This record gives sequence, structure tokens and C-alpha cells, in this order.
Amino acid sequence: MKRLTFVLLASLMLGLVACSKPVEVQMLSGAAQGTTWHVSVWSDSAIDTERLQEEIEAEFLRIDKMMSNYRQDSIIEQFNRNQNPQAIEVGKEIVNLVNIARQVSQATNGCYDLTVKPLFDLWGFSKDVFNAPSETDIQNVIKKIGLSYIASPTQTSLLKKQPELSVDLSSIAQGYSVSRIAKVVESAGITDYLVEIGGELQTRGHKPDESFWRIAIERPLPGDRAVHKVIDIKQDDSIAIMTSGTYRHYFDEQGQRYSHILDARTGKPVTHSTLSVTVLDDDPTQADAWSTALLCLGENDALRIANKHKIAALFISDRAGKLAETSSIKWGAIIKNE
Repeated sequence: MKRLTFVLLASLMLGLVACSKPVEVQMLSGAAQGTTWHVSVWSDSAIDTERLQEEIEAEFLRIDKMMSNYRQDSIIEQFNRNQNPQAIEVGKEIVNLVNIARQVSQATNGCYDLTVKPLFDLWGFSKDVFNAPSETDIQNVIKKIGLSYIASPTQTSLLKKQPELSVDLSSIAQGYSVSRIAKVVESAGITDYLVEIGGELQTRGHKPDESFWRIAIERPLPGDRAVHKVIDIKQDDSIAIMTSGTYRHYFDEQGQRYSHILDARTGKPVTHSTLSVTVLDDDPTQADAWSTALLCLGENDALRIANKHKIAALFISDRAGKLAETSSIKWGAIIKNE
């Protein structure tokens, strides 16, 4: 009788397994920050995707109200317009981003700087109308920019030492947004996910079939949406993958290409042959800032800085019309361990 009961139970269990559907990755998506976002999640427990979508969109809106340079009512734009020589309350999150950017700027000898927006406007990138400025105009603007003109007297306030100074957080805020959306996902009890905003990513865990997330790095050529290479993220711990490139936003004028990546030290678009920089880091905010900063420097100087600060970076450059890769020591160690 016991044997018959065991057989019946075993048969029932096998039937249930055969009838149950395998766990699948679920994808949520939308538009935010002038681009698109996608979140891939899965869990052995049921996921309330409708609620998760609402929470993600609410977090995007919260960040937008703080950091968007396209909203006149955002906290950062209110700070930019204010010319009083007094500390302005902007909140801990913005202060932290400015301080992170300051550290990266100092490491790159000022090539990377959050206050270059007036130069961006001067060259015509803001309105997509190319306007090569005179050297005099460039120097006049350079005198009014620089993170050295911003102080953070408290953990929640910033102070301008140059009244006309303005801060553009776009080179670091998207990485921060990735980290915040990942926190929203984790707050829902989900530990296996991929968060992507405009090509900037963070992954954690793996797929339902135990395989790891695979990340494609785009071929850095204008008008080409092909994949350059694919990276397997062979770890369950969270990791960010951020890429900056010169090949999407640029002007061609009289045989010369002008990238939207501006060197704050010269006030001019970079002229080196490095086309893209991809950074792997535990912190999406750091990875975002460093990918832009290293791209600003260009491969030769950037490789030295990346190795000095133990940044995992992959450089793709144009060498005589062919794409060539160079990577930092830490990048090699991570990829080798994969």
C-alpha cells in the first residue's frame, strides 16, 4: 500500500511539473530622460509588473524634477538661474553627484567638468546648429566655468562662486538613474534583473536557465547600429556597464568632424581618435562619469589614468580607418575571470 501511495504521489508531482510553465523573463519599458528604458526581470515568486511599472515611472519623475536641465522648474535649473552668492538647498542627491564629478574632474586634470554647458551652447550643440566660435569667445566662456567655482558647504546645499555658472548633470545623472531604478526593482524583492536606460546598464543575478546576462557593445560608427562585441556578465553580484561615444552627436564642417565631447580645459571638441569608452564598475554613477571623462581624455592619457585609479575600461579607437581595442589592466582582469 505504501509503495502504491508513493508511486501515485510521484506520478502526481511529475504531472504538475510537466504542466507548469517555465519561469520567463518579463520586460517592462517606457520613455524617460529623452530616451527609452527597459527593465528585464524574473523571479520564482509572482511579480506585480503593473505596480512595478508605476513605481519605476514615479522614480523617473522624481529624478526628472531634481536633475533635468530641460525643466525650468527642476531643482538644478533653479540653482542655475540663481545668481545670489549664498548657499542654495538642492538636496543630498545632487550634492553627492557634484562631489563625485569633482573627484573625477580632478583625476582628469579638469578635462571632465559638469559646468561646460555654456561651451556646449556656444558651439551650437544644444540646438543642433553648428557654430564655430572665435578663440576670444571661447576664452571668455572658459573664464566662467569650472567645478572649482562650486562649493558644497553642507550635505544638502551648493554655493556658486561664479554667479553665471550652470551645472549640467547629464553626464552622470543617467548612471545615477540606472542605480535608482535598480533599487526600485530590488525593493520589489527581485534579485535577478537587467536595467537599461539609453544603452546604460546594470545587471544582477542571471537568467531563469542559469545563464548569465549578455551585453552587446555597439560598433562606434555613425549610422551603424551593429554590434561590435558581446560581453557575458558571469557574476551574480550587480555590475554597471556604461559606454560613452563621439559617434552619435557631432558636426562635419569643411572636412573636420567636431564631437559633442568638449574638453573643458580648451573649450573645444576633442580631436583624438578614440570613438568610445566602456566602463565596468560596481557603481553605475561612477561608471557613467568615468566613461565620459576617459573619452574626453582620449586613449593615450585615459589608459594611464584608468590604470592609476583601477578603472575597468575598454577603448575603441579609429586607427587608419580600422577599429582597434585597448583595455585597462582591471578590464583585462575582469574579462579574464569571466
